[in-house]
Amino acid sequence: MLLILLKASIAVLIFAIGMTATTEDIVYLWRRPAQLLKSIIAMYIVMPAVAVLMARTFDLPPRTELALVVLAICAGAPLLPKKLIKFGGDPSFVFSLIVTTSLLAIVTVPASLYLLAEVITFDTTAVTPLQVAGLIIKTFLVPLGVGMLFRLAAPALSERVGDPLLKIASAVMALCALAALAIGFHLVFEVGLPSLIAFAVFTLSAIVIGHLLGGPNPSDRISLAIACASRHIGLALLIAANARGQHALALVVAYLLASAVVSIPYVRWITKHRPPA
Repeated sequence: MLLILLKASIAVLIFAIGMTATTEDIVYLWRRPAQLLKSIIAMYIVMPAVAVLMARTFDLPPRTELALVVLAICAGAPLLPKKLIKFGGDPSFVFSLIVTTSLLAIVTVPASLYLLAEVITFDTTAVTPLQVAGLIIKTFLVPLGVGMLFRLAAPALSERVGDPLLKIASAVMALCALAALAIGFHLVFEVGLPSLIAFAVFTLSAIVIGHLLGGPNPSDRISLAIACASRHIGLALLIAANARGQHALALVVAYLLASAVVSIPYVRWITKHRPPA
């Protein structure tokens, strides 16, 4: 029941985001190739390199090494736009980045698994572009597209309903996530302290890299920093489900906890120092 409610709230949330988005938002980064290139380098080249370096350098359990690499290649989180805008991110930059990374994931996730086959023990044929595309289409592109079509058909109603719907869906999703975290909290102890520290270091590295590569514009730095530190958990779980012997839920709970511990101070700092609107 909890999982069904969580999935439904995510779909409604993305639908509501679509109600506030325009075609101009989607193509924002496509018209700014320098910004797009820096974002892709940060999310798809630098972060996987950091994960591989950590896996090779630190004495971590094999399952944690696999989790780091998998999380690194699952860049982009479709629930980011509202959060980033609230913290001072550029709405168009944020939305264009999320749409672009979600589309790129159809190719980059299977390709990255193939290229990193020597680093991680994984059957590279277990996750296909078709599976990744199906997940992204079902969980992100369809509710987003329906929301955008609804905006075109009823712009006045979208303006009136969009924000309250977004708030309700966000609140329900947050409650479900907290309940899931509470239920699975005991799994954190199963993962162990070294793995928790590794996840925290990975998240901190992502924030620093995104902040540095975001460019001179403060809102772009905020957007890319939080985007780099956020992973597409749905894609990570798809890969984990095909990796035999991996304690996927325990690793995900541990990652979410460690990531929150590192991200919260950064979020508070940028909220305090964010540029005036």
